[in-house]
Parts: sequence; C-alpha cells; structure tokens
Amino acid sequence: MIGKLTGKLDSKTPPTVVVDCHGVGYEVQVPMSTFYHLPDLGATVCLLTHFVVREDAQILYGFTTAPEREAFRELIKISGIGPRTALAVLSGLSVAELAQAVTVQESGRLIKVPGIGKKTAERLLLELKGRLGPDIGVAHSAVNEAQNDILQALLALGYNDREAATALRALPGDVGVSDGIKLALKALTRS
Repeated sequence: MIGKLTGKLDSKTPPTVVVDCHGVGYEVQVPMSTFYHLPDLGATVCLLTHFVVREDAQILYGFTTAPEREAFRELIKISGIGPRTALAVLSGLSVAELAQAVTVQESGRLIKVPGIGKKTAERLLLELKGRLGPDIGVAHSAVNEAQNDILQALLALGYNDREAATALRALPGDVGVSDGIKLALKALTRS
C-alpha cells in the first residue's frame, strides 16, 4: 500500500524514525543498517517501505535499499519469524552477509543475532536457501559464482557444510573454480 516515503527526517531514535511528508509525520521502524545511513535531522530522506496491518496495529518498516526490503519480505514469509525478528536479523547482518550465510549454510552468523537460537537459525537457513541471491540485488562479489561452484564441488565430494565453508573462507577472493577446488582440498587434507 505505502511503498516509499520521501520527506524531511524529523526525529530518529533507534529503531524508530519519523519522516515528515508535507506536514504528516510517518513513524517508521528501520533496521540498524538503515539507521546508520540516515542523514542529519531536517535533511531529505527517502525510504522504501513495507506496510504491515495487524489487528492491533498498522506499522511501517523502512529501508534505504531495495535488497534490504526484499530480504525483510523473504524473512517474514517464514513461519514464526515476525517483522521484529526480521529487523533484528537485518540489524545484525548486511543482506550480502545473510545471503552468504545462507549459501554456505553457516548458522553461526545467525546465532549471534539477538533472539535467534540454534533451531531458528537452522530453519532460516533451510527456508531461505535459493531465495536470497542475485535476484534480490546481492552483489556477486559477496558470493560469486566461482565460490558457489567450489562449495558445491566440496559438498559433492562428501565434505559437510562446516568443512566446506571453512575451506572456502581460506581461499583468495579471485580464485578460479579448478584452482579453488585444489586449494580447498589441500587445506581440508591438512586439517
């Protein structure tokens, strides 16, 4: 219903900001990743929004980038994950970090987010697999195709997610697929 707000930043108190749009102040809940990129009070701000209507409230959630909003929407589609938890996840991890954690199935990153336990983190990783990535604007530099191919090769060779993720992190960022697999196998046989 309300997709975007552009106006003057009237106040900001984490996680709430008020955007004055021609005399109407919209109270918007934002993740800390958005909060840190807000301009000074009185400056013009543009937020992409997601409007939630509940029985007891109507709440606007705001984001500075489209990938943040799309990640939020993917998170709240998961059973048991509400907007507050989704904001906590996006406050603790960037969209690229979340996409990378999902790609390598690394629950440790999600567990560090307040309110996310081991079971919830594993469920998030399982349900978000294949739903976060380049289609929501995550840059290929965070999880490029070569790294994904190397990861899939290690998993196909029988290594578990944790071993494959550890080997992948030790590789240089610009390594090719075949060289990356060789380097990863050498690292895994040493450990």
